[in-house]
Amino acid sequence: MSIERFSLNQATVKRADLATVLDLAAAAGVPAVGLWRDRVAEIGLEEAASRLAGSGLRFSSLCRGGFLTDPGAAGEAWAENLRAIEEAAALAAAGAPGSAPVLVLVVGGLPPGDRDLRGARDRVRRMLHRLAPEARARGVRLALEPMHPVFCADRAVVSTLAQALDLVADLDPEVAGVAVDTYHVWWDPQVLPAIARAGEEGRIACYQVCDWITPVPEGALLGRGLPGTGHIDFASLTRAVEEAGYRGDVEIEVFHREVWDAPFERVVGDCAKSFENTVAPHLRGG
Repeated sequence: MSIERFSLNQATVKRADLATVLDLAAAAGVPAVGLWRDRVAEIGLEEAASRLAGSGLRFSSLCRGGFLTDPGAAGEAWAENLRAIEEAAALAAAGAPGSAPVLVLVVGGLPPGDRDLRGARDRVRRMLHRLAPEARARGVRLALEPMHPVFCADRAVVSTLAQALDLVADLDPEVAGVAVDTYHVWWDPQVLPAIARAGEEGRIACYQVCDWITPVPEGALLGRGLPGTGHIDFASLTRAVEEAGYRGDVEIEVFHREVWDAPFERVVGDCAKSFENTVAPHLRGG
């Protein structure tokens, strides 16, 4: 096992356009990419799908849909998520065999002036139930991503993997699953039982890895490092995800200014080495 299941998430080379990301990944022998909607939109879905098809790379996920918590923007959120589902379907169809039609959902924080977490989570549940038939019709799997509690107010009112699993419990696992992101779940004392539960329920749609580095920058969002540079135990988390039955690609998704400012080729190479040294040994066959 080397980097056979490594997927380069586009956010890690944030300043590179989509064509450059595809070229870099292919040149480095990286087999898969995870894409972001804003960079797809820069060249249009049709062109993005064509370039992906020509690259020979697998497609592992599209970031992101979601932002479902504001009742004043429900109509806009509905339309935007339908577009995101269509995009995920088209890109998965364009990717190499083994591509995953996964749309990662960041559910959204509390609307301005709202302190009702229960109400916000209920709105997420209702919207997921509305979106599920649309996703099923297009062959797309929704991946609900819990986020670290520091982001509860502004990005995601779903903070633990167990909460995410509860929200999708009434939906078909082939249509609605969860994204396990080490940055967001590593702190949770119940994360290993939650991963096991996710496996039993067939819910793991996406596994993303990066490290928690300190000192944490203001806002915490850009406190992500390459696996092995911070505090996260990738051995236990990766083994748990593997034991839960996940066999898909593993995305390295890093938000950090120094990584973003570095030469693209170096970043891709560093990611591949990090994956090989820190993640791959704990994958089946590693």
